[in-house]
Amino acid sequence: MKILDAVKQQHAALTNLRRDIHAHPELAFDEHRTAALVADRLEAAGIETHRGIGRTGVVGVIRAGTSKRAIGLRADMDALPMQERNTFPHHSKHPGRMHACGHDGHTAMLLGAAEHLARHPDFDGTVVFIFQPAEEGDGGGREMVEDGLFERFPMDAVFGLHNWPGLPAGSFAVHAGPVMASADRFDIEVLGHGAHAAMPHLGVDPVVAGSALVQALQTIVTRTLDPLDPAVLSVTQFHAGEAYNVIPDRARITGTVRAFSTEVQSQIEAAMQRICQGIGAAYNVNVRFNYIRGYPATINTPAEAALCAEVAGALVGEGAVRTDLKPSMGAEDFAYFLHEKPGCYVWLGNGPGEGGCTLHNPNYDFNDAVIPTGVSYWVGLVDRLLTA
Repeated sequence: MKILDAVKQQHAALTNLRRDIHAHPELAFDEHRTAALVADRLEAAGIETHRGIGRTGVVGVIRAGTSKRAIGLRADMDALPMQERNTFPHHSKHPGRMHACGHDGHTAMLLGAAEHLARHPDFDGTVVFIFQPAEEGDGGGREMVEDGLFERFPMDAVFGLHNWPGLPAGSFAVHAGPVMASADRFDIEVLGHGAHAAMPHLGVDPVVAGSALVQALQTIVTRTLDPLDPAVLSVTQFHAGEAYNVIPDRARITGTVRAFSTEVQSQIEAAMQRICQGIGAAYNVNVRFNYIRGYPATINTPAEAALCAEVAGALVGEGAVRTDLKPSMGAEDFAYFLHEKPGCYVWLGNGPGEGGCTLHNPNYDFNDAVIPTGVSYWVGLVDRLLTA
């Protein structure tokens, strides 16, 4: 299989579509324009269309033949709350909002695949096109699952794709197992007793206790976990005090935890709780600890990963499909889909991440040259899984 000629002919139109979405970014659960654009195009292609799944999500369904086999293909639609620095004509028209992760490209490629398959339904089964809202931290995938996605649209497996700066444009990376980490966060409040900075003996200093706490937390990954279990614990905020000559009465510490298994998540949470209690006793402060579970780890099922690698290899050549890359400590709420169904989430090379063209960077832009590759990959996956 190579890049489909029919897809090549749609390259310019899909590029224009992608750039239109880029110019009009919408944040989590506010993707009304984008969702309407997607739904209108699906309906125009004669595809059964369902709006408002998981609040602002859209689902399209194509049935062909008589087989009961069904697969889901997913793209995310939301942008990030950040200011774009690009000056090209399709830059964001909305200050403080930007497609800095390529969801505009993901949406355009899946729409292109849906429209192609509607014109050429040469398969036997059902394809469910999932256009998901709110991937960037608000759990749109979870919302769609809770809204009955898999009950309303039964499918045997589900597949996702994300562009990946740093990988050669048009190449793929496929992981047989963990591909993205979980994303938890924590809030710690250290309560002491305020005093004049020149009379510290009259107070209980939460800054000193908080500093000791930050240092102690760094021992969890290095001294509590198995060295072969990857994890990250990062303190990202430390807020205390308002004046040079006042010992404050409280300090606030926050951060994030990343791991690839629920067991490691639980180990870290328990260790953090112990350290907070110990620091509280040692420094005579009251430590309030709150651990919030976020996105779970995104873990591909091996059989589906092998199929995706096979399809990608047939498309771009086996040498352009990496199966040896390390997973990312970034997170992805496609994980909620993979908790319900077998499936695989692949990376599509976006080209060198030079000049700031990396994910969540204000100079990022999706590489339009890879659109035909992404569309052809989706079509090839359908052909591989739903052809008798």
